[in-house]
Amino acid sequence: MAVVTTQTEIATAVPPAKLFKALLFEAHVYAPKILHQFIKSIDILQGDGGAGTIKKTNFVEGFGVYLKVKVDAVDEANLKFVYTAFEGEPWVDTVEKATYETQVVAAPGGGSIYKATNKYYPKGNAEIDISKIKDAEEKTEGLVKAVEAYLVANPDA
Repeated sequence: MAVVTTQTEIATAVPPAKLFKALLFEAHVYAPKILHQFIKSIDILQGDGGAGTIKKTNFVEGFGVYLKVKVDAVDEANLKFVYTAFEGEPWVDTVEKATYETQVVAAPGGGSIYKATNKYYPKGNAEIDISKIKDAEEKTEGLVKAVEAYLVANPDA
């Protein structure tokens, strides 16, 4: 099967730099606080948060086991963050890796838009379950909206 590519855009009321920091660059700090019902912790296994960093997300029981990602590139000036999920949930049997090229851009009125191009690479001739991709992207939207709600409720965060 060929690589599956999707694109996502999610509008928020949060300024771009703030969303980028909390959602992408410092997700290991914010995600366990904001999504404690799903994420136990995010551990930095290697690196300092920049390119080459490897992070492991540990999920709460019943939501999954873990996911490892490698940060491929960080462009703080343009609020771009590129990373690759290479081990763990949810497509252990069918997906070799998934890459996420994300950027946060300004939106009218002071908010921002989270943009992502996602690519899912199959293992060998495995068939990628498109419904799992849709489910993952719905969870991403939920994550973005949860971070937005947290930052709006905690403007000094």
